[in-house]
Amino acid sequence: MILLGIITIVEANNSSHFTGLCELRNLREISLYNNHLEGILPSCMANWTSLHFLDLSENHFSGNVHSLSDLRSLEFLSLSNNEFLNPITFSSFFNLSNLKFLFGDNNKIAFETNSHTRVPTIQLRLFKLSRCSFNGLNKTLPTFLHYQYDMQEIDLSHNNLSGTFPTWLLENNTRLEVLILRNNSFTGSFLVPYEHYLYPNIKEIDISSMLPMWMGNMSQLTTIVMANNQLEGPIPIELCKLFNLEFFDLSENNLFGLVPSCFNLSIIKFFHLNKNFFSGPIPNVFQNNSNLVTLNLRDNYLNGSIPDWIGRVSSLSILLLGANHLEGRIPIQLCLLQKLNLLDLSYNKLFGPIPHCLSNFTFKASDHDFTLGGLSGVFVGKIIPITWAYLITPRYEFAFEEATLEDSKQEVEFTTKTKTYSYKGDILNYMSGVDLSCNRLAGEIPPELGKISNNLRAMNLSHNNLTGPIPTSISNLKQMESLDLSYNNLNGTIPPQLTEMTSLEVFSVAHNNLSGTTPDRKNQFITFEESSYEGNPLLCGPPLHNDCTKIGPAFTTPMDYEEEGGSFMDMSVFYISFVVVYITVLLGIVAVLYINPYWRRAWFNLIEVCIDTCYCFVVVHYCKLFKFRLA
Repeated sequence: MILLGIITIVEANNSSHFTGLCELRNLREISLYNNHLEGILPSCMANWTSLHFLDLSENHFSGNVHSLSDLRSLEFLSLSNNEFLNPITFSSFFNLSNLKFLFGDNNKIAFETNSHTRVPTIQLRLFKLSRCSFNGLNKTLPTFLHYQYDMQEIDLSHNNLSGTFPTWLLENNTRLEVLILRNNSFTGSFLVPYEHYLYPNIKEIDISSMLPMWMGNMSQLTTIVMANNQLEGPIPIELCKLFNLEFFDLSENNLFGLVPSCFNLSIIKFFHLNKNFFSGPIPNVFQNNSNLVTLNLRDNYLNGSIPDWIGRVSSLSILLLGANHLEGRIPIQLCLLQKLNLLDLSYNKLFGPIPHCLSNFTFKASDHDFTLGGLSGVFVGKIIPITWAYLITPRYEFAFEEATLEDSKQEVEFTTKTKTYSYKGDILNYMSGVDLSCNRLAGEIPPELGKISNNLRAMNLSHNNLTGPIPTSISNLKQMESLDLSYNNLNGTIPPQLTEMTSLEVFSVAHNNLSGTTPDRKNQFITFEESSYEGNPLLCGPPLHNDCTKIGPAFTTPMDYEEEGGSFMDMSVFYISFVVVYITVLLGIVAVLYINPYWRRAWFNLIEVCIDTCYCFVVVHYCKLFKFRLA
């Protein structure tokens, strides 16, 4: 009887459990994936001369892999995530002429030296070697890759490999679709052969200093992620030909110029140009785009006003325009964005009141897919296309996203709880916040903001020119975790109802003109220190050191506010202070005159002189006036 098929061992705890399989010489496929197998690989594995598929990944194997060197029929081999004591050398697989798919992540690797390199008979299609530790100081690319001409996907990420950038990988492998080299230490320029991109007369391009124009010819491209590189120059208008583009991320580069206005014909969902040097106004790029989910233009030099058409981008969930030079009023059309979860307009020059209609935001959890899964032709790192599924054989499907799954998620920064955090992937569906800080907004805080959905987690209105009281309705936002109203001109008392906001972790009303007592030290408010209230001279109570009995009772009458000088005066406090000072001065004079007889005589003489002078003044002027009337 001959067994032809797949052997899968589940929840075994020792390699001895599969040594009996060595007698099954006609086995074609074996998967030992994700068990607790340990020990060395038995030498009898060499009996599997008909084996095509072998998956030993996610175990605790040790020793070496020499027993696999005679499996001439092997096409697929995975050794990932094991504990081989002896470093894996690729020369062990040089005779496996049928091997097409080789995986060795998270292992100890020893690359062969040039003096001992043999020409391999293998021609790999997929090679994955990520997050490995290396034996010795040799951290350059394995030399056997120089003899590979049929590879389609290569992942050598997170290895800290050194040497010049391997342009020859692209030149030798004209069918290459995936090249992942992130988190290494390659030097030199990244040269891309042009003949693969319909430019037969131009042989190469150095993209260490511009975005390549030839990307505009990749008409099926859906995603470009080239964040955190040293790319310079403007965005080529050729990219506007990418009508299937859905994800566009060129953040954290040195790009400059105007944001192209030719993307409005695309179906872009995620658009990131933050942390660059773009200038000029926000272009009319997406006014007809009903698919846009994220627009991230933070940390640039954009000027002008926020366009009114922004309200027509009905699908927008994340709008980040902070840290630019935008001015003007916040358009009320912004209130039409019913699906908005994150709004950042901080660090601009916006003025005028806060629109009351911001209360229309619902901040409901969305169901957007903030990962790059399902998109084809993704570019990550140094202009690297990535596909997300690879069909190994008609019978097996292997997901290639393991190394880049975490890196593939959309990531945005948002400031809350006095710190800037990065939110990544599906958590963006649940994070909500409004940041209008560091502008020139004036007027009162609209009480309607207390009607915003309870799902709002962060609100920052600090460093503006806001006046008036803190609305009591703010206490309705029960899910609020961070509320910052500091550095304004707010007056009146702090509503005691705010203590009902039991989710607050950060609260600040520092540096305003608030008066009265601080909220009761209960619930979350027992955790807030003096820094949450400092800079309010008329505010008293713990944790401040001001004693409310010395300052006097809190008054709720309106304060006269002088806008030009930016100062204020509580008239009730003024009247009380005047009477106290008057009585004090009067009693002081009486006490001095009673104690010192010389000053007492001088005081009475002064009064007598003043009376005589006044009497003479009145009499003389009366006579003159009388004579004038008689005449």
